[in-house]
Formats: sequence, structure tokens, C-alpha cells
Amino acid sequence: MAETGTTAPGADGEQRLKRTLGFRDLVVYGLLFIAPMAPVGVFGTLDAKSHGAVALVYVVATVAMAFTAFSYAQMVRVVPQAGSVFAYARVGLGNGAGFIAGWMAMLDYVLIPAVAYLFSGIAMEALVPEVSRWVWTAIAVVVTTLLNLWGVRAAARVGFLVLAMEIVVLLVFVVAAIVVLARDGAARDWLSPLAGDGTQGAFALSAVVGAVSVAVLSYLGFDAIATFAEEVTGGSAKVARALLFCLALAGVLFVAQTYLVALLEPVSSAQLAAEPERQGSAFYDAVDASVGTWLHDLVAVSKAIGAAFAALAGQAAAGRLLFAMGRDRRLPGVLSRTDSGVPRVAILVSAVITMVAAVWAARRDDGLDHLVSVVDVGALTAFTLLHASVVGWFVVRRRGDAPVNWWKHLVVPVLGAAITVAVIVEASGSAQVVGAIWLAVGLVVLAAQARGRRAART
Repeated sequence: MAETGTTAPGADGEQRLKRTLGFRDLVVYGLLFIAPMAPVGVFGTLDAKSHGAVALVYVVATVAMAFTAFSYAQMVRVVPQAGSVFAYARVGLGNGAGFIAGWMAMLDYVLIPAVAYLFSGIAMEALVPEVSRWVWTAIAVVVTTLLNLWGVRAAARVGFLVLAMEIVVLLVFVVAAIVVLARDGAARDWLSPLAGDGTQGAFALSAVVGAVSVAVLSYLGFDAIATFAEEVTGGSAKVARALLFCLALAGVLFVAQTYLVALLEPVSSAQLAAEPERQGSAFYDAVDASVGTWLHDLVAVSKAIGAAFAALAGQAAAGRLLFAMGRDRRLPGVLSRTDSGVPRVAILVSAVITMVAAVWAARRDDGLDHLVSVVDVGALTAFTLLHASVVGWFVVRRRGDAPVNWWKHLVVPVLGAAITVAVIVEASGSAQVVGAIWLAVGLVVLAAQARGRRAART
């Protein structure tokens, strides 16, 4: 049943979103966007890069992303608005920095759903090869867009069912893996997922750090929880708790599944490094060889459905970002229109952009590589500005009644910014180039807006 009621402007004439979400709904959206089995697609790559210490990679990545989650938790209490990092940078660093943060985040929020839709299309084409992947991709976009237009609460309910399915499949995998390990033993040493399998030499911390730069991409999406701050019942503290809980839970799930599949993996990390064409299917191949084809197919179906609903959560977050930037007149004001508490115009604009990108990529053999290379730099740049916003608000501007907590307001965000900058440096050259071009376009738009405002005052 669709949500009822209308959204009246606030006292200042701004459009408001309808408060209907609880703590569980926030966690559902966060985990949907991340996807509980996100490591499936990148396991082989991480195993090869880390010399077999893939579970350790996710331990380090979880700790690294905890700095970003903590900064989000600080700022969501200060600015409980739909714009997320756009709103935080605006109050912590100024309007210009806020626009750039939102502009860079758009690469994440608008194009990550396209990646997820493409994953869904690829998985469905593998199951039903008679239908092209671009057709499945387009169908996934249409279905999830209709759910988002229905309303955030309705989408969260359906998303909860999909998330429950993904968790059940993950539990089936965990139980099956434990049974096989108890019966047949491990293909690798029991400590190798944490210390490396030794086939590429001694343990190398640099190899683990290099793999972390890829692994952090599995977590992109937990921050989308903050975009629903205006639709939560019970205050911004609930959003902060959901952010931290979602990241911690995802970290546990990622470490557990990569530890188990690494023990089942009959192919060494050295072989995967020497034969990169085997990396993409390494998780599935290990499951197929050790447990059976039935689990391989079950995981594939779960990934197909789960990826589409990860895109649903991403599309909803993108709609809130566009809504907030439109409401602040940083993007066309029409994006700030709401209908029954749903930013339908912003959602439709996001859906159209995502549809074009996803279908274009689905019709190209190298489409997935192109999309993935774009989204990471945008998100990490926005995270860096988020950390700077914490310092700007609490330390530089000294806003708020509470005294400065040097650990929470300076040390943690500075370390968090150092981590995100380091990951950007480790990103691929193509990703850095695209990110730089997008940033340059944003700076041009920002300059044009400033010029327009000066002309209007004269």
C-alpha cells in the first residue's frame, strides 16, 4: 500500500520528507546497498593481491572504514538532513566545499547502482542465456524504480525480504563450508586467510595494504544510511547507531565468508595472480569444487536478486542527494519537489541516468570495468571532505555547545582522511583521471553559480 498524506513545506518554505523509517529500516537499506555477499565478485582479485591473506584484508578494511563511519556519526547529529556529505561539508567547510562534496558523491550514488544493475544482468544472463544481459539490466532498473517511487517505507519492506534471503543463502554457505571442512579438511593452511598461503613468498604487509584499496569498495553504500536522516523517526542518534552497526555487521560477514572460502580454495594465490582470468569466478569455482553445483547456483541466484536491490537502495540514496542539492539551489530546483513525502522527480532523474549508464555498460564487453573505475574516486573524495567537515565544524569554527573532544573531532577525522587519500592514490590511473575530470567540471559549475549570484546582486 502506498504511503499517504502530503508533505507540506516547512516554516521556511522548504520541502520536507516524511518521517517513516525506524532503526531496522536504516540497517536494511545499508546492508542492501553493501550486499552481505559483496566479496563474492572480488574474492579472487583480493586473494591474488594479498598473497592469500584475504580475510586479514577485510579486517583491516573494516577498521579503515570505521574512521569514516565515526565521522558520519558525528556530523549526522549536527546536520540531520537528507544531503548527507553535501550538507555536512556545507556547514563544516562552507557552501563551495559542500557543493563539491555533493558533486563528487554523485559519482558514487548515481553510478554504483548502475554497477549493481549490471551485476544483476550478468547473473541472470548466466541463468537464462537466451535473454541478453542488457534486457535483464533494464528490467531490474524498472522494477526497483517503481518500488522507490512507491515510497521509502514500502521499498524498505520489500528490501527486508530480499535481505533476509541473502542472509539465509550466506548462512547456507557457512554451514556447508563448515561441514566440508570438518569432513575433508582445508585445502590451505588454517591460518593462511590471515597470514597468507606462502606461495608468493613471505607475508607482505604492503600486499595486504594494496588489496585493502580494492576491498574498501565492498563497503561503499553503508554511508547511504545518512541520506535518510530526514525520514527517520526518533532523531539523528538512531542514524548514527545504524551507520556504525551496519559497518560492524558487514565487516563480520565479510571476514567470515572470505576466511571460509579461502580454506576451500584449491587454487593458490600465486596461480590466481598468474592467471587473472580466473579471479572473477574464483569464489564460485571454490564452492563448486568443494561443496557442489547446487550451492554455486544458489549463490548466483542470490547475487542476481541481491544486486538489483542493492541498486534499489543506491537509487533511493541518489534521489535524496539530488533532492537536497536541488532544495539548496545547487542543482535545478525541480529536483526538490516531493509528492506524498517521496522525492519522485529526483528519483526519476537518478533512474534515467542509471538506466543509460547500466544499459550502455551491459552492451559492452568492457562496460563493467569502465563503471567500476569511475565510482570509487568520487566516493573517497567525498569521504575526505566529510572528515575535513568534522574538523571544520568542531575545531576550526568551534560550533556547538560542547567543548572540543580532540580525539573525536581531530585525531579520528585526520586519520580517516589520511586513509581515504591513501586509497585514492592506490586507485587505478583511469579512475584518477575520470575523478579529476569530474572534479574539474564541478569547479566550473561552482564558478558559474558564484558568477550568477554576483550578477543577481548587482
